[in-house]
Amino acid sequence: MFNRRQFLEYAAATAGLAAAGFSAPAMAQQGLKFGSSAPFSFEALKARAQEMARRPYAPPPQPSPEVLYQIDYDAHGKIKFKTDLALWANGPSEFPVTFFHLGRYFQKPVRMHVVENGQAREIVYDDAYFDMPADSPAHRLPDNSGFAGFRFQEARNGSLDWRKNDWVAFLGASYFRAIGELYQYGLSARGLAVDVAVYGRNEEFPDFTHFYFDTPQPDSDTVTVYALLDGPSVSGAYRFVMRRTKAVLMDLESAVYLRQDVSRLGIAPLTSMYWYSEKSKPTAIDWRPEIHDSDGLAMWTGTGERIWRPLNNPPRIITSAFTEENPKGFGLLQRDRNFDHYLDGVYYDRRPSLWIEPLGGWGKGSIQLVEIPTDDEIHDNVVVMWVPAEPARAGQSFDLRYRMYWTADEPFPTPLARVVATRFGNGGQAGTARPKGVRKFMVEFKGEPLARLPNGVIPRPVLTASRGEFSNILTEAVPNDVPGHWRTQFDLTVTGTEPVEMRCYLRQGDEVLSETWLYQYHPPF
Repeated sequence: MFNRRQFLEYAAATAGLAAAGFSAPAMAQQGLKFGSSAPFSFEALKARAQEMARRPYAPPPQPSPEVLYQIDYDAHGKIKFKTDLALWANGPSEFPVTFFHLGRYFQKPVRMHVVENGQAREIVYDDAYFDMPADSPAHRLPDNSGFAGFRFQEARNGSLDWRKNDWVAFLGASYFRAIGELYQYGLSARGLAVDVAVYGRNEEFPDFTHFYFDTPQPDSDTVTVYALLDGPSVSGAYRFVMRRTKAVLMDLESAVYLRQDVSRLGIAPLTSMYWYSEKSKPTAIDWRPEIHDSDGLAMWTGTGERIWRPLNNPPRIITSAFTEENPKGFGLLQRDRNFDHYLDGVYYDRRPSLWIEPLGGWGKGSIQLVEIPTDDEIHDNVVVMWVPAEPARAGQSFDLRYRMYWTADEPFPTPLARVVATRFGNGGQAGTARPKGVRKFMVEFKGEPLARLPNGVIPRPVLTASRGEFSNILTEAVPNDVPGHWRTQFDLTVTGTEPVEMRCYLRQGDEVLSETWLYQYHPPF
């Protein structure tokens, strides 16, 4: 698992194209070195990935591993790309590209290429592209050692200083991130997840080994990047069409080829951090009320049901599968936007939500949620992905398209009331002896359908559980004078320590008033 704190700090803080149409003065302004040109197309990249899958995996050679190991956390933090040398610093793209340096935690070289008029040229690494101390071990790397990753800076003609602000970063394995509407990085996405939390098998982290930047038209708010993926069990070709608007939108097309069987093939994987929130916090574990990048998994099923599943920090690794056919969408969201609920200068209240919209039918499969125990905020311990129902066997290929919305909220909000908080504690009644094995749950809903209820009308909760018994069920308006803000409370009596799957929504007569609350409770008894 990546050390999340290092990942965030590295990512956030830190051509000879004459044959393709650039003039000699433009080449001089770029200040970058380029290799020879070669024809390029997405179809050719897919054919290359398919051919790679027919051969045994060969990891990319690492330049001077002993030198890379010396570029530790402190040394890496002192290496800064010179923004004057950014790709497209002087156009034609509105969004210059800067690069991350290799180091102890990012040792696999990634090759960067620029494409124009169907021709690609590699950007040749040179330590002169980076500001670094004279005694930095990075000076001892050989020529053309490659890069660790890249990021797109903000628009050259925008309101932000593009040299200090970026909006997309690709760094490490197949990980990438984007800011949302609130100008903060948070959760990450991946090109592919291979055997996450599979008993008896190690998770694989395939790498984006080559990137190709398509030269855009001047003043375009869209950039296109192609990527070649390779790993022990898979290879693949990807096209990212990324648009910088109020938020960040990405259209992703992928062709994945399997060279080995995969037990759990994760498509459109999302990776986030959840330590604790208002629903449960160990006593005095930290001074902050809540710590999480995401607080729940939202799903829009193929049948139209809207579901909210609050995240857990479980006692052991837990995988939950939600069987689906052609889902309309899913995502990890940060719904709680109240700064007072975090009190942290890293702005957890501004972390983006990420929604996946399948393009074209995905068929049968499941949205799978993997939750991993954590005792700190430095680890990404939550993974969500689409897993096809068909077994992933060597020789198979998968072609999928989807759109990613890096926003403050889900892009297609439900008209129903939404879950806004989940809380639980000891069951029973205040002022009496609390019974053992009983938990009281408080689920809050808020939305227009509840605000429209006539005075005196109380919505009915529809409750189910995989085991245990409910009692003391009560639904009432939250006494805060906020229209449409209601809560349902109930006690659950259960024995044993196996998880309990619970489900709740509000209705009035035949009318469904709220989305469905799903929760996996882990009894401590």
